[in-house]
Amino acid sequence: MNFTTNITPSAPTISSSAMLVDLGISSWVGRKKDKRASADVAASNHARTGVASVNKALLGDCEQLAAIGKFASMVRQSHYASTMPWSDTGLRLLPTARFMSYTEQLSGFQEEFNRLVDEFLANYEWEVLQAHAKLGDLFNRDDYPTVDNLRGKFGFRLNYIPLPDSGDWRVDLESDAQDVLRQQYEDFYSKQMETAMRDVHDRLMEQLQIFTRQLGIDSEGRKGKIYQSTLDNIRNLAKLLEESNFTDDPQVSLAHAKLRQTLRGLDPADLKKNDTFREDTKRDLEAAIAALPSLDM
Repeated sequence: MNFTTNITPSAPTISSSAMLVDLGISSWVGRKKDKRASADVAASNHARTGVASVNKALLGDCEQLAAIGKFASMVRQSHYASTMPWSDTGLRLLPTARFMSYTEQLSGFQEEFNRLVDEFLANYEWEVLQAHAKLGDLFNRDDYPTVDNLRGKFGFRLNYIPLPDSGDWRVDLESDAQDVLRQQYEDFYSKQMETAMRDVHDRLMEQLQIFTRQLGIDSEGRKGKIYQSTLDNIRNLAKLLEESNFTDDPQVSLAHAKLRQTLRGLDPADLKKNDTFREDTKRDLEAAIAALPSLDM
């Protein structure tokens, strides 16, 4: 069964079923342009001043600073995977159904981020001394902030913002003006919801198609490589899209129940060693994909 679902969001309903999340992570990158070295490179190559740029890694290959950057990137990716797009300002939509698990995960991330920053700052002065040897004549002590100033360059901000109802205009406006604003808000709200759900739907379909290809066996008996990460991504996105069925569409619920049943208990190790199970799973998954609604909104 393949069907199309039209989602017509109801602002009061969705506002009680989701919230906005604002995540901000800041860190010191430890890089700075060296104007003198840039000018020297241009001059030594008989080039015009300004066409070359020399950027110094102030601490060289500092592993602790690199670890903070890698961890922050991982947190952002996890945040994106658990939420839905909402606005150009970086706000993301979070279904209330996953608020507790999301908050617990992000709290753990924040503690680990702070631990990594404290560890880096405790060794910062030693890293500056090491940098003198690494950078040679490029070293300039004025490039390095104090520990106290540096601490302020690291931050982990997490805020939750309620979704307002369409009639929540707390200003003194004439009735006609309120009607205009309310209509503009509802149009914006509907468009943002469509964008958010389409984003998750498209990501889910992409991962499902990848997984079905991994399950395939060609005419010469060669098997696709199956990855646990693909299966994990599918389960997370399927759950997120199901939690975002704010209108409680029974057809959407039924389609996702079928997909959930197909994914239940799947283990890449079992799929790799049992060709019959592999082919049956591929067939069941293709049927589940066909049952998922398209978002022609």
